[in-house]
Amino acid sequence: MPVLTNMIGFLVVSDAAQAKAFYGDVLGFRFMSEDEYALVFDANGTMLRINKGRDFKPAQGTVLGWEVGDIHAAIRELASRGVTFEQFHLPFMPQDELGVWTPPNGDRVAWFHDPAGNVLSISQHVQTPSRA
Repeated sequence: MPVLTNMIGFLVVSDAAQAKAFYGDVLGFRFMSEDEYALVFDANGTMLRINKGRDFKPAQGTVLGWEVGDIHAAIRELASRGVTFEQFHLPFMPQDELGVWTPPNGDRVAWFHDPAGNVLSISQHVQTPSRA
């Protein structure tokens, strides 16, 4: 039996009201609770605790990501809810018109920010460990 079972995602934000609207209304996660320390969401079966920070500075790089079945459809849906996907314009990482980068293995990934500046991603994988 595994010792580590259900993963919990953690983020820090400086504006809890903006985070509550973004993660609940825009991304569509079910709001569960709020206390003086954090917001808690059910992110489709994974607990997501969004900690309330005062002098928060976002980390560099992706802090949370979600696998999707059709990345272009997911981008169009999220864009219709106000999400803006990043275009990095890097010669070693060409992206399509929707912001999708496809590495040599054929996976696909696109990035966006939450209101606090945390980098989030969606990805579509050619093969995942569960399907290998």
